[in-house]
Amino acid sequence: MKREEREDRENWYRRLYYQAAHRGTKEADLLLESFARVYLPRFDIGQLAELDKLLQLPDHDIINWRLGYTPLPPEYDGPVMRLLLSFALTPDEAR
Repeated sequence: MKREEREDRENWYRRLYYQAAHRGTKEADLLLESFARVYLPRFDIGQLAELDKLLQLPDHDIINWRLGYTPLPPEYDGPVMRLLLSFALTPDEAR
């Protein structure tokens, strides 16, 4: 990987982490920041792109899907969303 590509990916990674950690609701902050901390380092380019798309969505949609209050629309049903839907916070992360 070229230096420029590596730096671009690192900047993308930082932006995604920031967006996950600074949402608008405490619930989304806790869920998405913890999820990003665990999975961002493992994601390939396709997964990063899917997460980027998901982070553009309103918090209440993500939380409602996560809690099962509303059905997940097919256009957001992908591998990253499936990971998020099954992601469990540990007691330490929920503080």
